[in-house]
Amino acid sequence: MGDRFPDAPDEPVPFLRFGPRPDRTTYEGWQEFRTTRDLFVPVKKISLAEYRLMSPRKKSLHDLHRAATHVNMRMGETPMSAAVTALMHSRIRNNSMRVNPSTLDGLMINGGGYQGKTETACRSAADFEDTWRYLFENYRAYFLQPMPGTRDLIAPVTYCQAPVKATPMGLCEAILDFYGAPYGKNLRGMIRNVRESIKAHATTVLIIDDITRLKMHREDDQDTLDLIRGLMDLDVTLVLIGVNIPRSGLLREGWHDPRTKQWVYAPLKKGKSYNPDASTQTERRFDLINLDPFDYSSDVGIAAFVDQNQIRLFNAGPGTLSEGEMSEYLYRRTHGIVGLLRRLAEDGLVKAMESGLEDLTIDLLDEITINLGNVSGRDDGRDAEAGEIPDIDTSPKREPGPRPRKGRNTVYDDRGTPPATEA
Repeated sequence: MGDRFPDAPDEPVPFLRFGPRPDRTTYEGWQEFRTTRDLFVPVKKISLAEYRLMSPRKKSLHDLHRAATHVNMRMGETPMSAAVTALMHSRIRNNSMRVNPSTLDGLMINGGGYQGKTETACRSAADFEDTWRYLFENYRAYFLQPMPGTRDLIAPVTYCQAPVKATPMGLCEAILDFYGAPYGKNLRGMIRNVRESIKAHATTVLIIDDITRLKMHREDDQDTLDLIRGLMDLDVTLVLIGVNIPRSGLLREGWHDPRTKQWVYAPLKKGKSYNPDASTQTERRFDLINLDPFDYSSDVGIAAFVDQNQIRLFNAGPGTLSEGEMSEYLYRRTHGIVGLLRRLAEDGLVKAMESGLEDLTIDLLDEITINLGNVSGRDDGRDAEAGEIPDIDTSPKREPGPRPRKGRNTVYDDRGTPPATEA
């Protein structure tokens, strides 16, 4: 750690991550995400008096662990995310136990950008895979035999993202990249490799994210959707995730059955399907479920979205994010979008530590700008045209007026040994 920590140990700091985050679009990355998703341990809560008794090195490491805790705060389950999780668990479980050879019902998860759709779906799928692997562990010799010509891996869940400009070949490449499988020489060969890979690796759930990148006025996109529907015949549960699916055009040639609460699809009439038989089927069924923004006026409140027990500010109380005007303020700044709430809270917590305020206040949050204009180039390649970046005003909208002077950071001040009652 250099001269800053002369007496630091040689072993890695356990709360820091070395290297990039898991790439869930590959088998190795998905397994890393699945096995490490709940391993982070927040820093222990201590009093300001205990903090002041630490050595400079321990203070620096403690502050670093505090910052990591704030960045990795778990978002609590809400009624909206609980509904998505429950339906997804039920659909995957029921389909995985189905014996009769019939087309499996799929699931569409709809919501706005930064709403937490991907994280909710991936964590639910990872929970299923944990259970599935545990149940079949004793039957490995029978079920999990390697197949000649394939990689020796079992992938109950496969996750991929729809290409920004979707084509059947592009989607095949995204699926095959997860397995590390060869593409094939032409579209027919790629589709055959996709089908064989899904079967060979015992895939039960196929998640296709950013599905609303498909623009249904393009022939390639219609053929890509036809390919997706054809995959439903492979004894795999399709989970499609997208922004504003009902208005995307994906359901243009389908209708919602109020009796079954499912979307029923007629065959595509345009495009050159890779499989003409697929477009002659009269029904393609998905459940459509929404992941809605939160409402600060509900009984659940913002406290359900952020585990406030993970806040490590010395002057912050248990109701930092939920008491007084804070709930209404956070809702107004983020419009109930969970991803924006996370970003505002994280940036606010960092600023509270750096300024020495050690508390999260409205005045402090007013100084933070949620800039969505450069998200696509900075974060993970979100497609603004597909609605993956919310088009909202996140400015503080506060009346101009004098602001109190920012106090000096007094956290490191040596005020002597505290009395026994304070310690």
